[in-house]
Amino acid sequence: MNDWHSVLLLKTGPLFWPLAVLAVLGLVLFVERTLFLHQGQIRVRPFLEGVRNLLRRGKLAEALAVCEESPGPVPQIVKAALLHHDQPDARVRQAVQSAALVEIPLLERRIGSLAAIGRVAPVLGLLGTLLGAAEALFLFREEGVYADPALFAGDLGAALLSTVFGLTVAALAYLAHHFLHGRIRAIVHDMELAAQGIVEEIGNLPDLPANGATTPAPIPTPQGETVRDPS
Repeated sequence: MNDWHSVLLLKTGPLFWPLAVLAVLGLVLFVERTLFLHQGQIRVRPFLEGVRNLLRRGKLAEALAVCEESPGPVPQIVKAALLHHDQPDARVRQAVQSAALVEIPLLERRIGSLAAIGRVAPVLGLLGTLLGAAEALFLFREEGVYADPALFAGDLGAALLSTVFGLTVAALAYLAHHFLHGRIRAIVHDMELAAQGIVEEIGNLPDLPANGATTPAPIPTPQGETVRDPS
């Protein structure tokens, strides 16, 4: 047993592999969530300005197409408002809130798993240390007066590596959770900014349904229904 993983297993005890699995799982979750949130974050102000320019020219279909082609939750918020542009202001705000209730859980998905890893890893590390310390005490008792204190101290030191590993995994998981939670707060702030901007813009364009082509084209919605484009 000279290879590195066998030596590390002997040093950290039987709970090394569960801790290693948690560490790899946390890394995978962090990378996946980071990429997902990065793809979903757009420059809100230029996006809203482009939509406003289209609406002021009566091009509702083009504005909806821009929302369809843009990634992330912000375009979905704007799209929900545009699909209800001909309804009362309260109904437009309700549609925006409903869209937000759909998008926010998608942003927060799997984030709780990182927090769970941060809570479980120290417990597993401490358990591994206690198991290693108990084994060292049993061996010390069996040796009796011939027990080597230096060897006993070395076994206890090796058992402590399990706690060190567990605390390290927990600290990294909490840092990852804090970073991702900050990214989510930034995106939610963008969603609020976009919702406020598009609702105000729609309120300033009461004649929007009368603008545009005389033969409206059907616009697909996420539910598979079709809405006639008033532009």
